[in-house]
Amino acid sequence: MSFAGKYELQYQENFEPFMRALGLPEDQIQKGKDLKSISEITQDGKKFTVTVTTGSKVVKNQFTIGEESEIEMLNGEKAKVVVHMEGNNKLVTEVKGMKSVTELNGDTITYSMTMGDLTLKRVSKRI
Repeated sequence: MSFAGKYELQYQENFEPFMRALGLPEDQIQKGKDLKSISEITQDGKKFTVTVTTGSKVVKNQFTIGEESEIEMLNGEKAKVVVHMEGNNKLVTEVKGMKSVTELNGDTITYSMTMGDLTLKRVSKRI
């Protein structure tokens, strides 16, 4: 299954408490919570490029399934991760004590990041 395409954020759950837990300043959280977010994914076999544009901020991460890569996290921090594929529609990684799952179902991508008992959920539709 190919993840390639452009996706627009439809809704998100627990954005504010999750960003506070990550240590983002309150003004950035308030600015970011209602911004339109577009994710563009390109896929070449096991190589992925994910570009997320939120307002004027652009975060571009590249990784290859099963290989160590450096990514930029939601709070701007860089981290080394290994992304694994589960089945043919789920990308899973652990970063700094958080579990990240990106799941593709039809034209909808659900991104969940869990830290302790707090989960940020973002749902985007292909555009």
